[in-house]
Amino acid sequence: MGLRLIAALTLVCAVCPALIAQGDLAGTWQGTLKTPNAALRIVFRITRAADGQFTGQAFSIDQSSPPIPMNGITVQGSQIRWKIDALSAGYEGTFATGGNTINGTFTQGGPLPLDLVRATAETAWAIPEPPPPPKPMDPAANPGIEVSTIKLSSAPAGGRLYTMRGAQMMAINVTVINTLTFAYDLHERQVSGGPSWMNSERFEIVIKPDTPGQPNIRQMKVLLQKVLAERFQLKFHNEKRELSVYAIAAPAGTKHKLTPTAVQGNLPSLAYPRRGLLPARNATMTDLAQSMQGAVMDRPVVNQTNIEGRYDFTLDWMPDEFQFASFGPQPPMPDNGKPNIFQAFQEQLGLKLESTKAPAEVMVIDKLEKPSDN
Repeated sequence: MGLRLIAALTLVCAVCPALIAQGDLAGTWQGTLKTPNAALRIVFRITRAADGQFTGQAFSIDQSSPPIPMNGITVQGSQIRWKIDALSAGYEGTFATGGNTINGTFTQGGPLPLDLVRATAETAWAIPEPPPPPKPMDPAANPGIEVSTIKLSSAPAGGRLYTMRGAQMMAINVTVINTLTFAYDLHERQVSGGPSWMNSERFEIVIKPDTPGQPNIRQMKVLLQKVLAERFQLKFHNEKRELSVYAIAAPAGTKHKLTPTAVQGNLPSLAYPRRGLLPARNATMTDLAQSMQGAVMDRPVVNQTNIEGRYDFTLDWMPDEFQFASFGPQPPMPDNGKPNIFQAFQEQLGLKLESTKAPAEVMVIDKLEKPSDN
């Protein structure tokens, strides 16, 4: 099981257990999750705010992984439930008599028992210090490529990833059209021309920059632009055309529902654990627009909110048949009872997503070749 659980979480008590005082949920809870590959010690530290809501942190102390938020926490009678959207996982449990034990099940693909015990100062497991964050690349640097490797991907269509692994940047299971739209902040409708294989053949691209430190998102895109030019022989020119777009807007006189990111400096995270679910962390509104147009929507998406800063939020909706088309054919999703994406933007983010027309840059490809051998 590919479990990664070190997490900052928000717990909301909807209806507290009949046999347990509301304040008794606060404290340190711990238990061992026995996966097929290892036994993992899991710790939850929960505190209660003045308004009655609970907040806390979760740790998988036998693993080294970044924080993963938890959400959807409810307490009804003696029953508790929560979700971990970033893992497509969840937990359901029951308070035992006395309020110092929770008997429950953790589900990620399949169910596994996870019983939690309230820890004391003497019995609480020590939580290791998190590893230091990677040293960032000088934001003024224009990184070049020391080494790049490109090979055809053997992974099935349907998922792709841009990430850092140590000092290397990786684009995993991507087509050239995927790479173009990510590197140049475009929607597929903003790319014209090019050979047919740019939409079908998938690659794994690994880049070692010639500049020390972890690149920011802008620098990652610069590296991909240089790989496209050097290894794929990309040449293009731009034209301005009026296109149908989606605009993200902030309704006048209303307050958005976004949570400011507590710890700045990390790379933004906008990964889709499943279609219709986006647990975003450390993201700007421009990041949101670019993620939506790159992965979800059937036309470009523009940010018209004028909202500055970085935020954490979760967008959970029922996608229609036109969304996520860039990931290839997908089996129909059963109705999950979630709102459509337009309702979700309003109800969950306090924002509007609306259809309009706007002038947009279009990349016209003049030359593109398959990469030479590494």
